[in-house]
Amino acid sequence: MKILILNGPNLNMLSKRDKSKYGNKDLNDIETLIKNEYPKITFTFYQSNLEGELVSKIQDADEHFDALIINPGGYSHTSVAIHDALELCKIPKIEVHLSHLANREDFRQNLITAKKTNGYISGFNENSYLAAIYLILKILKN
Repeated sequence: MKILILNGPNLNMLSKRDKSKYGNKDLNDIETLIKNEYPKITFTFYQSNLEGELVSKIQDADEHFDALIINPGGYSHTSVAIHDALELCKIPKIEVHLSHLANREDFRQNLITAKKTNGYISGFNENSYLAAIYLILKILKN
């Protein structure tokens, strides 16, 4: 089992962001947590602040992975390009967000990219990723 985990803009800066919204862990901490929680799964982690790089990774995902978990960050609300790439990607995919988007600014309520995933998880900090993996395993089992 191989799962690609993509992280979008500003997620490389978690240690500098509002901990009340994003939690206390940085991306390296989240990667370690995931690997420890699911040691039998092979994960590939990738972070980029560049929309086109994320699109390219999504476009290649079908050929190399069984599933995709994506935290597009701010691109969730703006990126038609990521939306379109997710639409073409046929493996199971779940969008995650560390912060509780329903409690955030109005512009964060429109999730363009989530519409082309199997579903999304928001508000559980690093546990959003763990929940997504659990659900991916359920989807693939069925």
